[in-house]
Amino acid sequence: MIEIFAYAIGVMYTPGPVNLLGLNSGINGHFRASIGFYVGVGAAMLILFLLFGWVGSNIVGADGLVLVSTIGCGYIAYLAFKILRASVDIDATSHATRPLRFREGLVTQLLNPKGIVATLPIATIQFPGVGIHGIALILWSGVLALLAIGAPGSYSLVGSLVGKRIHNPAFFRWFNRIMALLLIYVAMTIGYEYIYLPLLGV
Repeated sequence: MIEIFAYAIGVMYTPGPVNLLGLNSGINGHFRASIGFYVGVGAAMLILFLLFGWVGSNIVGADGLVLVSTIGCGYIAYLAFKILRASVDIDATSHATRPLRFREGLVTQLLNPKGIVATLPIATIQFPGVGIHGIALILWSGVLALLAIGAPGSYSLVGSLVGKRIHNPAFFRWFNRIMALLLIYVAMTIGYEYIYLPLLGV
């Protein structure tokens, strides 16, 4: 059981598009307002755990992962563009970037190959290996989904604590640009690893 948590934490809490969006949301003063986003991420993970746990790894073969990765890369690039174009008004009650919502968390995580990479081995290898199925599958998937909510939530909290100490609007503009570039980089690496290499047959 400890191996399941170790793998889940190791994959879920490392930087990725969802966690970077959470960090950006916190920096821009939307930690509380973006709770729906974190819950959306957890809901997506719950769906993936249950789907793979019940149906198995046949749902996402090589071709399926390429398709999901292609759609995911496009969506991540779209979010990066939105962050890049966001204006910042330090005197407003909230920064000009709007809070992230449940739908964005759900869609981003469902289209995030990292989410699939996190759930597939747990649901198809680790769960059966320790006899988790039926009602236990639902319970364990729920626990891990709650753990997933904490990943972007913790990044957002850190961003919120840092953001409260900064009063120069130029910082937020540059931070948004850096976050947008990081998201574009993430989309490119996902594209290379999950689209380009598989299409080459590597």
